[in-house]
Amino acid sequence: MRIAVVGTGYVGLVTGTCLANVGVTVTCVDIDKEKIQKLNEGIIPIYEPGLEELVRKNTSQNRLSFTTSLKDSLKGADAVFIAVGTPPNEDGSADLQYVLAVAEEIGKSINDYIVIVTKSTVPIGTSKKVSEVVQKSLNSRDVKVDFDVASNPEFLREGNAVQDFLQPERVIVGTDSERAKKVLKRLYRPFIESNHPVLFMDIFSAEMTKYAANAMLATRISFMNEIANLCEEVGANVDNVRKGIGSDSRIGSKFLFPGAGYGGSCFPKDVKALVRTADEFGISLEVLKAVEDVNYKQKQVLFYKIKEHFNGNLEGIKIALWGLAFKANTDDMREASSLVLIDLLTKAGAEVVVYDPVAMDECRKRIGNKVDYAKGQYEALEGADALVVITEWDEFRVPKFTYIEKRLKNKLIFDGRNLYEPAIMNEFGYTYYSIGRKEVKA
Repeated sequence: MRIAVVGTGYVGLVTGTCLANVGVTVTCVDIDKEKIQKLNEGIIPIYEPGLEELVRKNTSQNRLSFTTSLKDSLKGADAVFIAVGTPPNEDGSADLQYVLAVAEEIGKSINDYIVIVTKSTVPIGTSKKVSEVVQKSLNSRDVKVDFDVASNPEFLREGNAVQDFLQPERVIVGTDSERAKKVLKRLYRPFIESNHPVLFMDIFSAEMTKYAANAMLATRISFMNEIANLCEEVGANVDNVRKGIGSDSRIGSKFLFPGAGYGGSCFPKDVKALVRTADEFGISLEVLKAVEDVNYKQKQVLFYKIKEHFNGNLEGIKIALWGLAFKANTDDMREASSLVLIDLLTKAGAEVVVYDPVAMDECRKRIGNKVDYAKGQYEALEGADALVVITEWDEFRVPKFTYIEKRLKNKLIFDGRNLYEPAIMNEFGYTYYSIGRKEVKA
């Protein structure tokens, strides 16, 4: 089979590379000439474990290529995947200009039957809009070409995207066409044969499934963050509560870890978009509106813990920050809790020095010299009044506390991901604040 994938961000690049890895001939398309040139040179624009090796493997075996020409990539293609960005508008709705622009170009370029697949996260009803735009382009050319539009939402976790694609819990395909279903069934046959479920359904349901899944996960996180805040007040330990409720098979143990709020490219954007879609239909999703509000407040929790510890005055206080990415194993800082914390700390007069294993360059692009950048995690601690951990990188989980003690002015840690045990912190003589657990005083 031959396919084209438009967009070489997280979704498009992972999708194209992983489909090439199961034998499909894939052309990835992007209007960014510099990005395409780098990809052709083997330079990957994003950090995603395992992706670079797969890109090099499949380009060397001529199953994966990169181009700026959409028209050329569609010649002989069975399907074209739209995997461009859908950033939020000011009102929270998804901006479809890039998706519809690609649809228009497809209509200008196709001459034979093709399945057009929306891989980008798009609001319910977008596939219909894509179909209308493609047909309008065909009409302007005064040609008749058969095509179908299908929905194939992605469920990739950044930091685990390659594994999630190659070993999916499920693949969702929305189509109202038997012809398109036949094409996509053939495309995903390697996954069907390896017992990974491919669920076919109508297009609207497929589009809704993506938003509903992310909204449910975001809800679980915000719920646990509220429970954690209550635990601190009543003297309970959220770790025990989490294990207790997670042992219930009706609830399960995943996405029950409290922290400093969720971020990334999916949860914040998708919750907003689903709320906005519901508003357009006259339905107010009160639970999800509360989820947004809780998450906004949770991103500020560490700041207020720090401020309270220093008696409300952070002027001249030096804070070492471990972690910048919104989660471990990615350099993505979209909606990252670190950005909120840095902004609050610097506005309050604190000096901030940061370290992250892979997101330092991304941070420089976003906030420039607003903070100081350390060469290593322990170098960040030199002369700092406190350490704040905000991303759960593995190298932060079991640090050398003797190194920390020697470099910090005070044995003081604020842990936004509950990486350390309060009892051990007490044993080591630290003052230690975490989420949903009683603070430890030295």
